[in-house]
Amino acid sequence: MTLLPARIQRIAAYLFCAFTLLMSASCITSEGFSTAPRDDFEALWRIFDRHYCFFDYKKKEYGLDWNEVHQRYAAQVSDSMSPQALFQVLGKMCNELRDGHVNLWSPQNTARYTRWYEAYPVNFSDSLLRRALGKAEEYQLASGLQYKVFDDNVGYVRCASFNNEIGAGNLHEIMRYLATCDGLIVDVRSNSGGLLTAAQTLASVFTNEEVTVGYISHKTGPGHSDFSQPQPIILKPGKGLRWQKPIVVLANRRTYSAANAFVMYMKALPNVTFMGDHTGGGSGLPFSSELPGGWSIRFSASPIYNTKMEHTEFGIEPDIPVSITRKDYQRGVDTILEQALSLIHISEPTRLG
Repeated sequence: MTLLPARIQRIAAYLFCAFTLLMSASCITSEGFSTAPRDDFEALWRIFDRHYCFFDYKKKEYGLDWNEVHQRYAAQVSDSMSPQALFQVLGKMCNELRDGHVNLWSPQNTARYTRWYEAYPVNFSDSLLRRALGKAEEYQLASGLQYKVFDDNVGYVRCASFNNEIGAGNLHEIMRYLATCDGLIVDVRSNSGGLLTAAQTLASVFTNEEVTVGYISHKTGPGHSDFSQPQPIILKPGKGLRWQKPIVVLANRRTYSAANAFVMYMKALPNVTFMGDHTGGGSGLPFSSELPGGWSIRFSASPIYNTKMEHTEFGIEPDIPVSITRKDYQRGVDTILEQALSLIHISEPTRLG
């Protein structure tokens, strides 16, 4: 046998110890569960049972019985099933919650609930938006916001996502650019959400004083009704120029999560009209956990309410419902945008302060 140099022997010993430690760590399971399919199922059901925040509300809305769900899906799980088959069963159980914030992630797939928007008309078109905005040189772009002044002196701001923060300085310059307009349209159709702080920043340029725009509670125990006292969500005035004239907010069924919260905030302010379609909802703050087998789960853990202490988990009704018909699409007319322009024309403008 050829002896290795001492330095290489030390490296080999180190790698062997590291490998042994890694193998030992891989046998550690959470809360005493192994990685058998039945244990992953029980872990997932129990995570929801202890931490999900809408059981009482959804039992009232559509009769959700989480214990009955356990009984029904437990019969479909066996320790001999493949990971793919287990994923299908667990994904279907997740969908019983009818919550777009609930996701199950495995290395090969993601379970998601999509009927909050797929079951309804889109009421938005990228091609119609491009026609309204014109060429790139015909509109402005700052902090992810597209904006312009239409020929009839109505301002328009398109916010397609809240995935990134919005700069207060950018909003100041946008308000300066739109200052002479008679009214403003804020379009959050098909905005699927992102950062609540970004939604609050955009809403902050439409108030001159601190306003309670909703409430939030947090889980305090494993019971379905164990929550803290609701705490107010306070919207503070933004820095720089703030809009005072009529505002029309446009939304559709794909307006979700932080964008749904934005609509909720705006409805608490004066001079604001919400037009278009019912929002998609998604009012629970998401929380993430992990199953014993390594798959990840995200779910709603903290409910947010509107100023009347009502859930908006299943969306917000518009003040003025408007839809884009098939004929409108064929004619190239964005009916919702056109109705918003007409509404501003009959509104009495005030001033920019």
